[in-house]
Amino acid sequence: MKINKIILGIFLTFFVKISFGQSNFGNRLADSAFNITKQKVKYDPTYFQLKYPNGDVPSGKGVCTDVIIRTYRKLGIDLQKVVHEDIKANFDKYPKNWGLKNPDKNIDHRRVPNLMVFFAKYGKEKIITVKPNDYLPGDIVCWNLGGATTHIGLVSKKKSQDGKRYMMIHNIGRGQVLEDCLFAYKIIGHYEYHK
Repeated sequence: MKINKIILGIFLTFFVKISFGQSNFGNRLADSAFNITKQKVKYDPTYFQLKYPNGDVPSGKGVCTDVIIRTYRKLGIDLQKVVHEDIKANFDKYPKNWGLKNPDKNIDHRRVPNLMVFFAKYGKEKIITVKPNDYLPGDIVCWNLGGATTHIGLVSKKKSQDGKRYMMIHNIGRGQVLEDCLFAYKIIGHYEYHK
């Protein structure tokens, strides 16, 4: 009986540390994303030649994936590098929507379907629901805007005006913004990712 209590105590301590670590990272990620909303960015889907690793499009430009890339980079995670390396090693596991025959360090990480595969593989794929409480600060949400048009954003720590859900940080054409749009589009992916 005493051994069971010790084992249970160790398990609970470990679980609390893991859970706190995840929520702490999620909060840091949400703070990082909120900070980039202060930068003036024009939506620009241009293909850019990027340095590697830690390459970024010009600071005044970007698309939805650049919000995610810049947010993680502020916390020391280079999605350009880790996504590109995984696509190089597992090219057949990633979408071929763009007719690429080889990985491309300039664009691999800037495509929502590629990020979805990567986050599902190396992060935690979370349930897709219509319950606001299932979406926590730092979670990544992917949407289908219609047809083959996909979009991605990050759950913030700021609540909607009615207090019912967290707002999203994304770039859908108006720059890197904080907006109440969690359920505005069809959700096709929900992830938690950190190292």
